[in-house]
Amino acid sequence: MAAEGVRLELYSSSFCAACRRTRAVLGRVEGMLPEIGLVEHDVADAPDLAERNGITATPTVIVRAPGGGEVFRAAGVPSVQQVLRAVALASE
Repeated sequence: MAAEGVRLELYSSSFCAACRRTRAVLGRVEGMLPEIGLVEHDVADAPDLAERNGITATPTVIVRAPGGGEVFRAAGVPSVQQVLRAVALASE
């Protein structure tokens, strides 16, 4: 899978227990595909960014194709398989 240029975005908050589980899922994916980019945004630190991206709950994961287009969004904890499928879709 050629995942270069694919970006995973995690919108989180400090009080969110599910965010820790989501970090673990994304960490596993990043371990399998080190060429992907992973960025985390704390919604308390970046409320304007969260609003522009329609974030209404934490955790929210967005997978973006190399051109920046959104190909997948999960509110809550996604599975490793869901994220891998989204990365494959973003890589097409």
